[in-house]
Amino acid sequence: MQTQRPRRRQAPGRSRRRVRGPRQTRGQRQGWSQRPGPARRPWQPPRPPRAARTRTALARLRALTPPRPTTKRTLDLLLGSALLLLVAPALAAAALGLAVRRRPGGVLDRSLRTGPAGRPFVLRSLRTRRLRLDVLSRLPHVVRGELSLVGPEPLAPDDERGTAAGARDWRRELKPGLTGLAQVRRRSTMPWDEADLLDQHYAEHRGTVLDLAVLAEAVHSPLRRALGGLVRRGQACLSDTDHRLPNYSVAE
Repeated sequence: MQTQRPRRRQAPGRSRRRVRGPRQTRGQRQGWSQRPGPARRPWQPPRPPRAARTRTALARLRALTPPRPTTKRTLDLLLGSALLLLVAPALAAAALGLAVRRRPGGVLDRSLRTGPAGRPFVLRSLRTRRLRLDVLSRLPHVVRGELSLVGPEPLAPDDERGTAAGARDWRRELKPGLTGLAQVRRRSTMPWDEADLLDQHYAEHRGTVLDLAVLAEAVHSPLRRALGGLVRRGQACLSDTDHRLPNYSVAE
C-alpha cells in the first residue's frame, strides 16, 4: 500500500500560481548583455555594378599611365641618342678649344625659343660653325623631347612668323626641328621654296617617309659639298706658262 506525501500548506494571502519573469538568454545570464554592441554603420549609397567599377578603374589607370611614344618620337630618341654618342668626342674637343680661347660669352650660346604647345625653353648650342657642330650640339634637346630631328625652325617668342594667325595653330602642334625642309632647301632660289611655305608644307604632309627623306638630304648635301671641294683641289689646273723647248717648231 502506497503512502501519500503530505501536502504543504499554503501561507494565507499568497497566490498558489507562480509568476515567472521574462526568459533570459544564456548571454544575459553570463553578463554579455552589458557589453557594448557594434556601432551602426552610416548609410551609404548602393554600390555600382562590377562592370561600371571596372570601367572606372581602367579610366583612372589610363590617366596615370604615360602616353605611348609615337613613331616620330621613337625615331628621334633612337637616332638622336646614336648621333649624340658618335659626335660626343668632337663636341667635347670643340668645347675645350672654345674654353681655352676664352671668347666673350662663354662656350655655349643660349637663346630663348618656343617649343611644342607654345612652351618656351632655352636653346643651347656651341659658338662655332665648323662642321655644323653648332647644330649637332643641340642633340641633347632632341633626346629630352624639346626638339625633333625634323621640323620647322625654332623661333623666338617675339618672332612674327610664330604669332601669325595662319601659322599659330600648326606651329603649336609641331616640335621645332634640328633640321627641316626649309633648312635643306635654303640654297634654292625658287619662289616656292620660301621658308614659311616649306614649313607649312611639312606641317601638312608630315610623316616618317618625309622625315627620312629630309634627314638623308641633310646628310647628303654637306658630304657632297665637302667631296666636291676635295675633287676640285685634286684636279689639274691649266697653266699659262710656256713649257715649249727652245727653237720648238710645229713643222718639226
